[in-house]
Amino acid sequence: MSQAQLAQRIQALEESSTLGMTKKARELAAQGHKVISLSVGEPDFKTPAHICEAAKKAIDDGFHGYSPVAGYPDLRMAIANKLKRDNNLEWASENIVVSTGAKHSLANAIAALINPGDEVIIFSPYWVSYSEMVKLAEGTSVIVQGAFDNNFKVTPEQFEAAITPKTKMVMFASPNNPTGSVYTESELRDIANVVARHENIFVLADEIYEYINFTQGGHFSIGSIPEIKERVITVNGVAKGHAMTGWRIGFIAAAKWIADGIEKLQGQVTSGTNSIAQKAAVAAFNGSLDHAYEMKAAYDRRRKLVVEKLREIPGFKVNMPDGAFYAFPDISYYFGKTDGTTLIKDSDDFCSWLLADAFVATVAGSGFGAPDCMRISTAAADEQLVEACDRIKAAVAKLK
Repeated sequence: MSQAQLAQRIQALEESSTLGMTKKARELAAQGHKVISLSVGEPDFKTPAHICEAAKKAIDDGFHGYSPVAGYPDLRMAIANKLKRDNNLEWASENIVVSTGAKHSLANAIAALINPGDEVIIFSPYWVSYSEMVKLAEGTSVIVQGAFDNNFKVTPEQFEAAITPKTKMVMFASPNNPTGSVYTESELRDIANVVARHENIFVLADEIYEYINFTQGGHFSIGSIPEIKERVITVNGVAKGHAMTGWRIGFIAAAKWIADGIEKLQGQVTSGTNSIAQKAAVAAFNGSLDHAYEMKAAYDRRRKLVVEKLREIPGFKVNMPDGAFYAFPDISYYFGKTDGTTLIKDSDDFCSWLLADAFVATVAGSGFGAPDCMRISTAAADEQLVEACDRIKAAVAKLK
């Protein structure tokens, strides 16, 4: 027996480049190397105390059994209230399905709506799992590339030009992983106007980095635009804004028939998500956002620090991210160069070489649809970020 016996859908899947690089970094660290891992998209803050206390209380109160497939009623209500408060989205509890992380929510939405052969337009650069989720649903990914000079954002004209009779969905994240780009309200309204002209297209809006937004205009939800509200599936969760990555709570908010379909799917695959984590999430959504603002301030400081340091490296082209906690430099200047032993052909080579030479873990842009770039997480202590940038600068000086 061999891997050839695996289903074709699994053989066709790419390994997550972020998880793959994180695994390599851990292996080197276990060998005793002082690795600085800037590969994983995870806050370096602890979950706030009041959220942890809610989880402890849930244990003491006996929430030990199976939870409802779509989530506990009080959590769905807390999410509905949060959407109204923060996003100008009017959805009731029945429009919300809680899942095991926003990643699960995205996969559910794609599986529930995409038929074999349907086209899904993905704004690129994109999070590594988007195209693979479409592949699992037997859909076709149509990648539309945002230009570096437009801060990696796709224009309405590009979007409309990619639409065909087979287009079923458009999906994107704002704030964006990996670029940190944020679509303004005006830009999202222009995109919504395109969607409004094509009545069979759904929008899958990934808003997991909502609270990590440094723009003056702040976060705007495309689902709040009345003309397309019924065709927008909003995905969010607690991982980034509440430092709850390991708690695995995400959700979708959408028209009831979509939510019902996703609940039906989830009922056959995973059922309801972790009961204790759900009760913790209630506290997160109902409580103060002071911790989110404190983390945002730290990420703001770090993005400026890292971009300033990266711009000191010859050949790097670096945009200032408007959200999330990543820098996404164009490193193509070094393609074709060598340290005398290793030839750097692409971003995969560059990131693998950087890990081996400088013990700094980053992620190649190829997995994000941007092969000229690499992703650097700024969710680390300032001292680590400074040292990592210094190591990168020293390492690339060897490339000729």
